[in-house]
Amino acid sequence: AMIGQDEYGVRQRPINRRGMIAVAFLATFFGGVFSPLVSAADGPIRTIMAFGDSLTSGYGLPPADAFPVKLEAALHARGHAVRVINAGVAGDTTAGGRARLAWMLADKPDAVILELGANDGLRGLDPAETLANLRAIMEQLKAADLPVLLAGMRAPPNLGRDFGAEFDTIFATLALEYDALFYPFFLEGVAARPTLNQNDGIHPNSAGVAIVVERIIPSVEALLSRVQP
Repeated sequence: AMIGQDEYGVRQRPINRRGMIAVAFLATFFGGVFSPLVSAADGPIRTIMAFGDSLTSGYGLPPADAFPVKLEAALHARGHAVRVINAGVAGDTTAGGRARLAWMLADKPDAVILELGANDGLRGLDPAETLANLRAIMEQLKAADLPVLLAGMRAPPNLGRDFGAEFDTIFATLALEYDALFYPFFLEGVAARPTLNQNDGIHPNSAGVAIVVERIIPSVEALLSRVQP
């Protein structure tokens, strides 16, 4: 046994190395039995990076209710050994995403869900700039040989028909151009429904996030099928 001191110099109880090994073994064994997460024994663990704005990051929600967390839990329940990285930044525009993408790719994801553009639309930014930024992001993801699920957005109706028509076509155009999987509207079934949104009427509440996950998960499973073995 050894006598240790903590960081404040307080004398600690004897440390029994055999006991520590036994405790570590039991923690590992029972953790593997009771952990809700999919273990590596179920197959190689794939990493999906959810790259987006506040709709991805979980703005206004407890951390456990954020889209990446709920998506990961739903994928585990369907038998997928997957980790979903929350790479969402509240308030991010496509320009902001373009600027930080290289840094985020240091996490070495196997696939990417790209959800950006909502703040461009809310701010009435030139759709040509949104298109250019998203195209630059898609180019970086292509260069990294990463399969992409592109989640589309819709322009706010108060910005007019012409703006909306130009903005709304951006996502389908890029999905076709880069042979990406395409989910036409990230907030399908949730947008403009008060019971599924927070008080601001923009960000989904917990029930709304659950609907987003339920609707998008077939597309996410298709994304996983594109990951190289």
